[in-house]
Amino acid sequence: HLLFFLLFVGPFNCFASYSRATELFYSLNEGLPAGVLIGSLARDLRLLTAGGQHPASLQPPLSFTLASHGLGGQYVQLDNRSGELYTSAVEIDREALCVESSGATIFGGSAAVSSSSPSPESCQLLLDVLVLPQEYFRLVKVKIAIRDVNDNAPRFPVPHIHLSVPENAPVNTRLAIEHPALDPDMGTNGVQTYRLRDNYGVFTLDVEENENGERTPYLIVMGALDRETQDEYVTVIIAEDGGTPPLVGSATLTIGIGDINDNCPQFNDSQLNVTLYGNSSLGTHVATVHAVDMDLGSNAQITYSYSQKVPQPSRDLFHLNESTGAITLSTKVDGDTPRLHRLIILGNGPGCIPAVITVLVTIIKVMMRPPEVVPRFIANEVEGVVYLKELEPINTPIAFFTIKDPDEKYKVSCYLDGDGPFRLSPYKPYNNEYLLETTKPLDFETQQLYEISVVAWNSEGFHVKKVIKVQVLDDNDNSPVFSEQLIELSIEENNVPNAFLTKLHATDADSGERGQVSYFLGPDAPSYFALDKTTGVLTVSTQLDREEKEKYRYTVKAVDSGFPPRESIATVTITVLDKNDNSPRFINKDFSFFVPENFPGFGEIGVISVTDADAGQNGWVALSVLNGSDIFVIDTGKGVLRAKVSLDREQQSSYVLWIEAVDGGDPALSSTAKITILLLDINDNPPLVLFPQSNMSYLLVLPSTLPGSPITEVYAVDKDTGMNAVIAYSIIGRRGPRPESFRIDPKTGNITLEESLMQNDYGLYRLLVKVSDHGYPEPLHSTVMVNLFVNDTVSNESYIESLLRKEPDISVEEKQPQISIEPTHKKMESASCMPTLVALSIISLGSIALVTGMGIYICLRKGKKHHRADENLEVQIPLNGRINLHMLEKKPVEISNI
Repeated sequence: HLLFFLLFVGPFNCFASYSRATELFYSLNEGLPAGVLIGSLARDLRLLTAGGQHPASLQPPLSFTLASHGLGGQYVQLDNRSGELYTSAVEIDREALCVESSGATIFGGSAAVSSSSPSPESCQLLLDVLVLPQEYFRLVKVKIAIRDVNDNAPRFPVPHIHLSVPENAPVNTRLAIEHPALDPDMGTNGVQTYRLRDNYGVFTLDVEENENGERTPYLIVMGALDRETQDEYVTVIIAEDGGTPPLVGSATLTIGIGDINDNCPQFNDSQLNVTLYGNSSLGTHVATVHAVDMDLGSNAQITYSYSQKVPQPSRDLFHLNESTGAITLSTKVDGDTPRLHRLIILGNGPGCIPAVITVLVTIIKVMMRPPEVVPRFIANEVEGVVYLKELEPINTPIAFFTIKDPDEKYKVSCYLDGDGPFRLSPYKPYNNEYLLETTKPLDFETQQLYEISVVAWNSEGFHVKKVIKVQVLDDNDNSPVFSEQLIELSIEENNVPNAFLTKLHATDADSGERGQVSYFLGPDAPSYFALDKTTGVLTVSTQLDREEKEKYRYTVKAVDSGFPPRESIATVTITVLDKNDNSPRFINKDFSFFVPENFPGFGEIGVISVTDADAGQNGWVALSVLNGSDIFVIDTGKGVLRAKVSLDREQQSSYVLWIEAVDGGDPALSSTAKITILLLDINDNPPLVLFPQSNMSYLLVLPSTLPGSPITEVYAVDKDTGMNAVIAYSIIGRRGPRPESFRIDPKTGNITLEESLMQNDYGLYRLLVKVSDHGYPEPLHSTVMVNLFVNDTVSNESYIESLLRKEPDISVEEKQPQISIEPTHKKMESASCMPTLVALSIISLGSIALVTGMGIYICLRKGKKHHRADENLEVQIPLNGRINLHMLEKKPVEISNI
């Protein structure tokens, strides 16, 4: 029993210790559902007997009540009679109730939450329970320790953690990560370990725990770092708790490598050779030196200076820009200027040995001045750059150039050097004047910048070059171009709202704002499609229904930001793909078919029409009979309902079937319909004579019987219905001394005496009665022999029986029974050839029918009501009903030897 008890309470991890001094201690896991037993106060206080009941001497019975319902009382339910304490519907969350290391107890009346030290019992629920009545009063202090479960994953306070490591950090350098992961759980359920998803082979993590139990991750450098090789490492730091199973949290860790001054400036070359003409003007650019430092910021700042080995005359002749390294001519070259200058230039970096480069400048003395090229710009020019719009026409003038010899001694010519749609031609009638112009339209999208030179030379071979840069300005001459003019998309119906369809992309060869493309829906687009103006993302805001509309076709526009704006149009076609979201639908919920009985087997009873709005296999429908499958079968494809066998209305007049339609979707959808099959009667049953039961029976008729008295009756029924079951009686054969003495009522079958019987009328009368229905197309009939023996007594029965055994010699009469019943079918007589006779016949027949009908109606109204009721009972057979022969009222007649 103890083992069974421990197995039962084990999952809840709730155990109790008790004290007879009115204090009880319990513990349970957080997050338990309502109704979990925490403990039994009556049992743990030893207030129960061995049978589990209150002692009989304790009257009235004990009751248990919380002193008041405070903060802790909402988490428990106390059974006032039994003293059993259960968890309530309010779930206990240790992390919400108690904040570790707060050292506080929160009281709420008689119930409180206590949190002191980080032990399993640090979070307690304190309850005060009163045991009543007064004579057994006791105040019980109940302490419930809330145990932690691993229901919280570690979480970093920030999603991105940045850490900086200097590139000269030695191996085993430890750097604390200032944002460790937090886990509200306690103990082993809290954060235990950290790891890196990718350590790049140079990093690892270590965890240090302080005296308060807090774990801090440290990044440890395991290899050499070089910012110039890789300046940043991005990885993921993962924190894992010690629960089972463990939960993890992660954040992005970016490790930036800090720069130090570990690189010095370097020149690509050690010496640079430059030639300078002696007639160069002041400010002429001689050369530029450039050193490179791989460091960053202030560590990479470079200044240039002359070495002390450079003589002062060279320093005065050439100016060195200490920031850019540019060398320019600062004084005019004269005849006393040396022809060779050796310039030693230092590239200085902070804390570095200077880099050295030597610039050898050779000055060529000239005896004459070179030709002069004087430009006069027509187009817009800024600092030697000419700006032309790309739509400028052919032969747009750019500049005039005047070519002259300063010494006026030599002939000067010029030409245009460089590629591009430009032409330099003499401008007549002036001498030495040249016009620079375009030869064809410029296209910014083909080439944006041209560099050409106007070169002048004299007869002595001296050349002068004037470099001109032509910058082509963009104009809005290109419309946006879609990557596809016809964008064909597809999406399944019943999509989520704001579903992504595609991202349109159009390019514009123009630059700047003129090339910025915006997207718009065309006017033919439905309102529930949306197109992001900037990104070109096309979405649909509502669910699409393929059965409502399968194809969408509309236009979209791409418009640039030029003035005036240019646009292009593309066509979007969207095909809504089918999902099996429509059940098969019958045209009618209920189908009714009227089928004549004896209908041949597997004949077509009717067609069950069913549709499915879905397409393809989802719209394929299979039909099956749920009930009556042993009799009926349905054509799955055509829906034709057939009966396997011939149906007999007299056995069953109607059938109710349930037809199921199942589509071809996955999963399949289905629907059902009710089918009612009503069998129409066919005259396939002749009347069945129930009385008399035998042709050998006879009836004694006393001679004293008065005329008009009923003698007997012929009673028959017909299993058919309607006119097929309307029965008429007639005597078609007679034999006897005076056989015409008896007549039969054609409706009721009652046989009555017509005339008084005389002495000569004694003997055996045999009446052959024909019982016929009014079926169509051919009525069916049965016959019965009615035997009447006229005598005062039956003295010799054997004699009568011998007469009955003899074959009667009766001639059959062809007279039809006279009964006023309107036929259901009339045979059409042959029409006369003469229209006049036809018209007269119709008028005559109508008049006769009208008079006859009125006469019959008047007669029937004057007839006896009880007689009419008897006739209806005996003649009319209700449709779709069975005749209970035992319920029919018969008149008592005198019958012998039957």
